[in-house]
Amino acid sequence: MPHALFPTRFGTCGLAWNDTGLTGFQLPEETEVLTEQHLAARARTQPAVEIPDWVQDVISRVQRHFEGIMQDFSGVRLDWSRVSDFQQAVYLHAQAIRPGYKNSYGEIAKLMALGNEAARAVGVALATNPWPLIVPCHRVVSASDKMTGFSAPGGVRTKTRLLALEGAELLSE
Repeated sequence: MPHALFPTRFGTCGLAWNDTGLTGFQLPEETEVLTEQHLAARARTQPAVEIPDWVQDVISRVQRHFEGIMQDFSGVRLDWSRVSDFQQAVYLHAQAIRPGYKNSYGEIAKLMALGNEAARAVGVALATNPWPLIVPCHRVVSASDKMTGFSAPGGVRTKTRLLALEGAELLSE
């Protein structure tokens, strides 16, 4: 499967894809080399010779999002075969959260008719999200609105930067 790196205002991001859809998305690491290594290792890919138009469109939209022009990525083609049915359900609920808004792990569990006790399972699913930003797991916070549990590069700092970029209300202690 091919992948491509591209510049954004947040740093170098990466996308991997196949004929079905995106297989991975990589937020910026400390260096471009690390970004590529992590994307290639997770998605088992190689640099692309050519980038299809639909992938180039996603790249352009990601760049615009990081410039502060909010994008709705819910229509982006994703290769769902790489995740479980439960993960897909969680990711679809995360995609329904608009830029500038947040939801809690427990609220997503309730929306899935699972109850608050499934909040941890929702968190585990989001921690393994192969498409951060495209599936906006950064918009999911703790029940007390704290910035917790972000496994993408930069951790909670990146989560907070993404939410601030999107105009979400952030509480400080």
